[in-house]
Amino acid sequence: MAVVWIPALLRDLAGGAEQVTVAGSTVRRVLAALEAAHPGLGAALVDGERDTLHPAFALAIDGSTDHLGLLQPLTDASELVFVPAVSGG
Repeated sequence: MAVVWIPALLRDLAGGAEQVTVAGSTVRRVLAALEAAHPGLGAALVDGERDTLHPAFALAIDGSTDHLGLLQPLTDASELVFVPAVSGG
């Protein structure tokens, strides 16, 4: 089962948990499992109109940010870290 680190600003949707463990063979399936276990959490991480990761978040999988988005395959040992995107000027 994949370990998912929850951004601080969304932890209230995960009952205050810093990390959760869910099953899923792709990022999309992990997000669906998050949504089923913690309503609102998966939806907060996805841009429903574009069917992509929400632009307010970056995703690191096993320490790498170079991946296939929601279609990225995962292993049972995968670690996903959702990080709020930083912007400025």
